[in-house]
Amino acid sequence: MKITKIDTYLVNMGSRNIPFVKVWTDEGIYGVGEAYSCGPDKATVEAIHDFEGWLIGRDPRDIEGLWHLMYAGSRFPGGMVLNAAISGIEHALWDITGKAAGLPVYRLVGGKARNKVRVYQGVGGKSAEEAADIAVRLVETYGYTALKMGGSVFPPGWQSMPWNAVLKEVEKRVAAVREAVGDGVDIGIDPHARMFEIGRAAQFCEVVAPFNPMFVEEPLRPENYEAMAKLSEKVRVPIATGEMLYTRHEFRELLGYHAVDIVQPDICVTGGLWEMKKIAAMAEVHYATVAPHNPCGPIATAVNVHFAASTQNFIVLEYHPDDEGIRRDIVTEPIKLVDGYLEIPETPGLGIDLNIEALEKYPFAPWHRSFLTREDGSLAYQ
Repeated sequence: MKITKIDTYLVNMGSRNIPFVKVWTDEGIYGVGEAYSCGPDKATVEAIHDFEGWLIGRDPRDIEGLWHLMYAGSRFPGGMVLNAAISGIEHALWDITGKAAGLPVYRLVGGKARNKVRVYQGVGGKSAEEAADIAVRLVETYGYTALKMGGSVFPPGWQSMPWNAVLKEVEKRVAAVREAVGDGVDIGIDPHARMFEIGRAAQFCEVVAPFNPMFVEEPLRPENYEAMAKLSEKVRVPIATGEMLYTRHEFRELLGYHAVDIVQPDICVTGGLWEMKKIAAMAEVHYATVAPHNPCGPIATAVNVHFAASTQNFIVLEYHPDDEGIRRDIVTEPIKLVDGYLEIPETPGLGIDLNIEALEKYPFAPWHRSFLTREDGSLAYQ
């Protein structure tokens, strides 16, 4: 079996453009994958097609060797766009390998460690009351046993408010959601690395600690592992990070500092499924668990399901409903959600396919970050 070509589809999903991948072989078997929308989204597509020339004529089942060809063979391995391109291709190679073997992908990477995959969804809302109402609706509609507060944890315009007032509002919002859903639902909290100082991040963590959060995600930016470790020693909540780290090499140092309790690699940018398995194994020996970052499309969700099914120290997956809107339209059949858990596909490969005709309805749309001006004249992105 040999790779003959790679097709790409840059699809506007509303909030982001997502690069999808389709790898073809000379035996008529193809595989699908999804790369991360890095920001310069067209750059990811160009990187995939550059790698296409490296891969044509090679056996798609030689995943380890092809991964190292793309990663180590690049002049400067480790960049975000490079890893996103590799990840999308790698997903498709697993899809092909599973189809050729007549097995679901999870069977090829360890078999089942669980029979279903626990997921959580983000809670929106501009006020404490609205966030609480949305949280209840999500639990009642989908059966979730976990939720996450991201932007809804902060009040509108908080960047220009006194910090003590911000903390009071954060406490009010988390308290409202906890009271609304009760103790039987886990709540993750994601301030999106908006605190810069260790002390201020520690204050944030202490304010939410009484509500027993499942984790606080990226209270600091992740580049300084020593700072993250210092924060972890100060606070009483589990700390999580990882969406901005790529490959096992960056996670190795993070875990070596014992800086976090939960790692959150993204399967569309950290190097793909097999690289995630290696990161999870490293996390396991450091007594850390894995809660993958997954804000993208339904193909990414499917690949994550095979990862989660076969990984012992997986705990929960970020999820956006795939049975409605654009997400439902662009695949032939999404992974099924039942009472807050995703079913594990038993069909050969990833168990999901792209609806190519539908992709053309959602063409690429240029975008850029917007900024707001604080009262002191400084800028903050939103």
